[in-house]
Amino acid sequence: MDSPSHPQNWRTAPVSPLIPGGNIVTNELADIGLVGLAVMGENLVLNMESHGFTVAVYNRTVSKVDAFTSGRAKGKNIIGTRSIADLVSSLKRPRRVMLMVKAGSAVDDFIDQLLPHLEPGDIVIDGGNSHFPDSIRRTKALEAKGLLFIGTGVSGGEEGALLGPSIMPGGSPAAWPHVAPIFQAIAAKVDDGTPCCDWVGPDGAGHFVKMVHNGIEYGDMQLICEAYQLMSQLLGMTAPEMHEVFARWNQGDLDSYLIEITRDILGFRDGDGSPLVDRILDTAGQKGTGKWTSVAALDLGVPLTLISEAVYGRCLSAMKHERVAASKVFSSQKPAFSGDRAAFVDDLEKALYASKLVSYAQGFALMRAAAKEHGWDLKYGSIALLWRGGCIIRSAFLGKIKEAFDATPDLPNLLLDPYFRSKVEEAQEAWRRVVSAAVLGGVWVPSFATALTWFDGYKSARLPANLLQAQRDYFGAHLYERIDRPRGQFFHTNWTGRGGETASSAYSV
Repeated sequence: MDSPSHPQNWRTAPVSPLIPGGNIVTNELADIGLVGLAVMGENLVLNMESHGFTVAVYNRTVSKVDAFTSGRAKGKNIIGTRSIADLVSSLKRPRRVMLMVKAGSAVDDFIDQLLPHLEPGDIVIDGGNSHFPDSIRRTKALEAKGLLFIGTGVSGGEEGALLGPSIMPGGSPAAWPHVAPIFQAIAAKVDDGTPCCDWVGPDGAGHFVKMVHNGIEYGDMQLICEAYQLMSQLLGMTAPEMHEVFARWNQGDLDSYLIEITRDILGFRDGDGSPLVDRILDTAGQKGTGKWTSVAALDLGVPLTLISEAVYGRCLSAMKHERVAASKVFSSQKPAFSGDRAAFVDDLEKALYASKLVSYAQGFALMRAAAKEHGWDLKYGSIALLWRGGCIIRSAFLGKIKEAFDATPDLPNLLLDPYFRSKVEEAQEAWRRVVSAAVLGGVWVPSFATALTWFDGYKSARLPANLLQAQRDYFGAHLYERIDRPRGQFFHTNWTGRGGETASSAYSV
């Protein structure tokens, strides 16, 4: 690829007259084109241009192109175009077109519009929150036409898009060398300058990793909200007091973007000086990536309990009217806490850290199962590095995860790493005190509780599934294995004396 600072291959671009706005008129072809000038699209364009790349832009509503080129993009190396044909003809070969549009049919619609104007070797990039099966399908369809496809997760929100996001590309491996210089230039960087962007894997791997990132984000946010709920309802702490706690937590093991913004939110005042957070309605929205993560876990047989509880938590929050009605029907009392508040907050810090560990452990276990299912060679240490900067779940915590997988690439579970094992062991008593106090006080903490119960199950050499399998064999002749026989040998018992010897052939999903 030509260097953006020493462009070659100059020629007059056969494009429509430049969109009004005073942009620099040159004969240079653009390095990349971008479709979709919403918040993320606009900021990614400005980020690319600030790193020396010329960007051509298009939006279905052309007035947005007008507003952008005469506003934030004025005087910059950004080419406004009025049609898909103009956009494609303004690009260097191989043409790189990035779609920043709503996931789903809109992506397919724009791909269909692009196809007549592209030639073999050109690259279509989907930078939205697409479902990974769609990226698998699109990779196959475009490669069949001689084109290349990249489905990439982009995390970091508006600020990340402008200043440096985390980028998780997957798709056609042959496309990566053509987009790597752009993506790695605009991505966030860790302390040693390493970009938070690297090739993840073929077809849907990039969007799968982004989906898991978003699922972990759901879990992190829910856990933080439950910590807030415990401090508020059980300890009776005010928003300014909690602001101080989160400020302190952000200096330790919990140092992260989400803890940092929670600190800021709890310190923010409304117009009359009251904490704004206290006036925000307690109903949460979602866009589906958390649900996709939970469904993928069910499909792959991975117990993704914490992230799933976080998804259900948002669903329950949306039932505001029903919850209010129920609160008037069932007896309740204000949670009472008679212990040492400062000591409980310290316990809560350890419980939050341990619960976060479980969320990440489950998320990485899901990626491992997907890699096996789809034939992806995922590098888990590298994925942790991708999330170290720019993205919503960025934290110091991820550096330790990278170290764990770098030391043991085939680590079956994150909690088995010596560092994290010691952290969980250290937190156990505090974790149990927090969950017990919440249950006894009637404070809703589904993610804290499921993290602890998953941990207890994971470290149990024997679970009651022996009884469960006996039940299945009793009513459905589903067979069972015995502890005194080799694994893989299955047995059926005529439990009632009335059944026959015929057994079901279905044993597991």
